[in-house]
Amino acid sequence: MDAKSKSVKSLTGGIEHLFKKYGVEYVKGKGKLKSGSEVEATLNDGAGVKTLKTKNILLATGSEVSPLPPVPVDNARGLVVDSTGALVLKKVPKKMAVIGGGVIGLEMGSVWRRLGTEVTVIEFLDRIIPTTDHETGEKFKAILSKQGMKFMMSSKVTKSVPSDSGVQLTVEPSKGGAAQTLDFDVVLVATGRRPFTQGLGLQELGVKMDKMGRVVVTPDFKTNVPGVWAIGDVIDGPMLAHKAEEEGVAAVENMKGMHGHVNYDAVPGVIYTYPEVATVGKTEEQLKAAGIKFNKGVFPFMANSRARAIQDADGQVKILADAATDRILGIHIIGSNAGEMIAEGVLAMEYGASSEDVARTCHAHPTLSEAFKEAAIQTFAGKAIHF
Repeated sequence: MDAKSKSVKSLTGGIEHLFKKYGVEYVKGKGKLKSGSEVEATLNDGAGVKTLKTKNILLATGSEVSPLPPVPVDNARGLVVDSTGALVLKKVPKKMAVIGGGVIGLEMGSVWRRLGTEVTVIEFLDRIIPTTDHETGEKFKAILSKQGMKFMMSSKVTKSVPSDSGVQLTVEPSKGGAAQTLDFDVVLVATGRRPFTQGLGLQELGVKMDKMGRVVVTPDFKTNVPGVWAIGDVIDGPMLAHKAEEEGVAAVENMKGMHGHVNYDAVPGVIYTYPEVATVGKTEEQLKAAGIKFNKGVFPFMANSRARAIQDADGQVKILADAATDRILGIHIIGSNAGEMIAEGVLAMEYGASSEDVARTCHAHPTLSEAFKEAAIQTFAGKAIHF
């Protein structure tokens, strides 16, 4: 916890330093749009309201936790927490329930499992990380199960009762059936996030939003209100910091009359568990639904020299490529270095590489990245060298 706090302070302080370095005025307060060129900021220090007049306004307010009515969060008490509360627990709980088998729930559950907590994931659907490639998700679940993480699939929580000794949950099958009560020391609610768009004056100004509460923008990130732009979690697309960063750069380029663009087919996603899961592009299910014929190559880290040497061989690299052109369409990695390794796949996809292009690129030995090369060989040639 000390290391985490130092990291947060250092990194956020670094951003403030960059503001000063580049002459950015930093106003600490809650902003509200008054017009397409005017923001009213209620200052955090209690010094009243400051009005900012500007040519352009960029909405980048991020997201907030979606509430689960049967399980209200109370981070201050530390019994029923969200992802923020899960990062400030005072001690390692003996038993934790994670409601939601998505990215955040698995990341937090993985942390506390490694610290010794008995973790049970309760998921409404019949699979974890449902938008991820199905085969990859099932392999990932098997690895987490081997680590001792428990899963209650196709289940929903209908009631929670916090007490001085912990939290009692009532759980029943998603499609109905006999309920059971389970006791936990801590319950983490990780059922998703929603755009932070309330209280910003958007409705009053007539900014168009969709039924999910997201701001509707054009391809160049303009809203329907002149002078107002939006990026990140408040607009459509994955709620990822690096996606928002790319959009921020593109939006400002467009404000300056340039031609900012984001290739959403080459935006990676990483689940920071142990091992990590990293993906980019299409899943098998998406390609089949679109009627696109593809070749698949899968190479396990168990056959990789570096992974075997460091005794960290859980996982695999999976590559999907167009059957006719060999152009890479999707990459799905499970492994301790997946979040770093996916960058090679993103670069390949950004520049339209084929699996043969990657297969014929020299990779250093011994490295985990050799598994990427081998998966590419498997994809275009049908047979990896070392498997």
